[in-house]
Amino acid sequence: MEDDSFEDQKKLPELKLDAKQAQGFLTFFKTLPHDPRAIRVFDRRDYYTAHGENATFIAQTYYHTTTALRMLGSGSDGLSSVSISKNMFETIARDVLLERTDHTLEFYEGSGSNWRLVKSGSPGNLGSFEEVLFANNEMEDSPVVVSLFPNFHEKRCTVGLSYVDLAKRVIGVAEFLDDSHFTNVESALVAVGCKECLLPMQTSKSNESKALLDALTRCGVMVTERKKNEFKTRDLVPDLSRLAKGSIEATQDLISGLEVAAIALGALLSYAELLADERNYGNYTIRMYNLDSYMRLDAAAVRALNVLESKTDANKNFSLFGLMNRTCTAGMGKRLLHMWLKQPLLDVNEIKCRLDLVQTFVEDAALRQDLRQHLKRISDIERLMHKIENGRAGLQHVVKLYQSSIRLPCIKSALEQYNGSFSSLIKKRYLDPLESLTDDDHLNKFIGLVEISVDLDQLENGECMISSGYDPSLSTLKNEQESLEQKIQNLHKQTACDLDLPLEKGLKLDKGTQFGHVFRITKKEEPKVRKKLTTQFIVLETRKDGVKFTNSKLKKLTDQYQKIVEEYKCCQRELVNRVVQTAATFSEVFELVANKLSEMDVLLSFADLASSCPTPYTRPDVTSSDEGDIVLEGCRHPCVEAQDWVNFIPNDCKLVRGQSWFQIITGPNMGGKSTFIRQVGVNILMAQVGSFIPCERASISVRDCIFARVGAGDCQLRGVSTFMQEMLETASILKGATDKSLIIIDELGRGTSTYDGFGLAWAICEYIIQEIKAPTLFASHFHELTALGHEKAEGVPPQKRIVGVENYHVSAHIDASSRKLTMLYKVEPGACDQSFGIHVAEFANFPESVVALAREKANELEDFSPTTIISNEVRLKRARMYDPDDMSGGAARAHQFLKDFCDLPLEKMDLKEALQQVKKMKDDLETDAINYQWLKQFF
Repeated sequence: MEDDSFEDQKKLPELKLDAKQAQGFLTFFKTLPHDPRAIRVFDRRDYYTAHGENATFIAQTYYHTTTALRMLGSGSDGLSSVSISKNMFETIARDVLLERTDHTLEFYEGSGSNWRLVKSGSPGNLGSFEEVLFANNEMEDSPVVVSLFPNFHEKRCTVGLSYVDLAKRVIGVAEFLDDSHFTNVESALVAVGCKECLLPMQTSKSNESKALLDALTRCGVMVTERKKNEFKTRDLVPDLSRLAKGSIEATQDLISGLEVAAIALGALLSYAELLADERNYGNYTIRMYNLDSYMRLDAAAVRALNVLESKTDANKNFSLFGLMNRTCTAGMGKRLLHMWLKQPLLDVNEIKCRLDLVQTFVEDAALRQDLRQHLKRISDIERLMHKIENGRAGLQHVVKLYQSSIRLPCIKSALEQYNGSFSSLIKKRYLDPLESLTDDDHLNKFIGLVEISVDLDQLENGECMISSGYDPSLSTLKNEQESLEQKIQNLHKQTACDLDLPLEKGLKLDKGTQFGHVFRITKKEEPKVRKKLTTQFIVLETRKDGVKFTNSKLKKLTDQYQKIVEEYKCCQRELVNRVVQTAATFSEVFELVANKLSEMDVLLSFADLASSCPTPYTRPDVTSSDEGDIVLEGCRHPCVEAQDWVNFIPNDCKLVRGQSWFQIITGPNMGGKSTFIRQVGVNILMAQVGSFIPCERASISVRDCIFARVGAGDCQLRGVSTFMQEMLETASILKGATDKSLIIIDELGRGTSTYDGFGLAWAICEYIIQEIKAPTLFASHFHELTALGHEKAEGVPPQKRIVGVENYHVSAHIDASSRKLTMLYKVEPGACDQSFGIHVAEFANFPESVVALAREKANELEDFSPTTIISNEVRLKRARMYDPDDMSGGAARAHQFLKDFCDLPLEKMDLKEALQQVKKMKDDLETDAINYQWLKQFF
């Protein structure tokens, strides 16, 4: 690292300011307001600089050494500074605006003490930095700014939410009730891909909002506070009607019933300054965002299922996005896939439609390959149109749109050749729309415009120029320019003759920026014509490569030529602007083309993945959420099996209503419990996105939400204990899940003592089974929990039995003689018949003395025989030990304890108050346990 730092330092541009410049800058820098989030960069023409705290941050974060710092000024006025090359600035800008969520970026131009802010950006509003960020990289995700207005009343909160996607020119609004954990807000932020969130000032200081801020932190969102007076609805309708496509009435109708959302939208329009740019007028789509349109995913589920890529991924296949992204278009397909993975579908018909299209491309490999070859030549139409609409485009951007447009007939032709079982769907979904978009009133008109206006012959030489025949005045100027060039050539010949020098070899005609057209002879030839040079010509300069000279005739022709060239360039610029403005009128056509091509791109990507895996993926059968079961036969984890070193062992998962809707999975650590339960979640998510899945056969009942609690993550860094984090995440599951959700819980109760952990795990299981009734995979190290699956045993009255619970275990084999542990990674029916903790310790080469002592103590505490947990005899013994009514009453009291715990407003309480309250509840429970023998065992 030190060597790298030294190399970086050697590349540092030299910070060169004279005393006067330095003093002027120091004077200006002191006037800047303090903003701990802003990274301020100053343009010094050949390089950039940053100063003060920013300089230290950049030196430590990007140069990995403070030796990169220099002092500007001296003594108490000294200011630590760092110089930044243009390449390093691009790296910093990308990291600050695309990766981190804790800084804004400001860019200043000027000199001395006169500097002005020319660009500013934040994670949600990349704005003027787009050229820097995406000059050498594709835009993989559209940043979104969200504005939230929480309206607290009693124990509920009405949330007004609005968002703007500046790249796609979309404004969304939503209004909904939320619980104390803000589960709806969290899933909405994940779904829209929020990078920055506006909140009213003071909100962050209120106790009620602590849980809201926690939800924003979990989503990795930057919070930007705005003055309360910006959250207003005055002038909102006229402002929106100026921005929106379509009628004023439609806009009014949309927001008329959304009082709180309208307040949030007022602040958003003010912050994004949409009305300050007239190019936005009439170009924004206003839409209602409905929470029930997509499967809800919170940040914990996205993280647990590895949906999106992370900087720590060892390779691209570690994440679902990395694995599934085989898109060909430049950027458009990637962004759509990003969005689809955050917004899995709930509509069975739409899911089936996507699956039909994927099946089309899977079955017809020739069509798939053909279309993918054509899509590779499609530019990022969305980004090109964004530049054109924002007035940041040149002729080269129009030409790229043209080059993409002329590929469409090839795509249509490939689709027309398909005559398989889904040909009517292909026609309806792609051929008919592409036919209407490419007719003479739409793209053919655009293609015609470019072919008339652009000099396509020059494109082969890498030049984008307006064709001289496009405009009469340009044509006239071109003719004058050619005429003058001919006169200059004639003068060249005549002068060579006068000087008695061979043309080109003796007398050369040079063209440069300093003198225009000039004559040049070598130093060797100069003595031959020295006399004529001094009397008839004007010598301009003498250098190693020869003597440059001119005369009055050439000078006059050169001046005329330069004047014509400037007029020609000026005329070209005006015509380029006219062509770009005309191209902007095709924005809606290109928007629709981009939608169709990016959708096709993603579905082809799904088909390519499904076909190219060593074990091909299969099409899932999909049913609505209130019918059918979840059956995955020969199911695999797509990301794990894609790793080079893995030989994946498939497993079946059968979540059947009334039989195995709730599954308890036990077995040794490292035995595959976590992988198994996660792969079920990943397969269901993939199916609802419209992809084939890694199974031999699959049928899926659509889920409205996936809740996943699989490890406490990095919450200790935020001052939250593992146990508290477990409880907060579990409380959000208990409050947010419905019978149409899928719940995945891994090793709950690890963060506290064995008895407390087991008691909570038992009570939570019962609550999910009896109250929520959602299909659940509950992986646990508490083997005792498997007793839940034996409640239907003899000796338990029918009314007390728990229905729909099944035990499964991940199998492992221990060789009797060598005591060697072998993980088999198969999920099999029944409870785990032994504990493997000591064997795993042995496996990890613990000292023999430690292992021997552990085995001795374990034998004192617990009988390892298989009959302890699963034999019918013991179940009957357990049933006889506790009276059924006693067990029922005790369980009901434990159930009530859990419900009371869930209702605690933990987000509003400080730690001391929360602990006191929980202790009182525990003491009350212990007192009541005197009446129930079954409950007494837990104390």
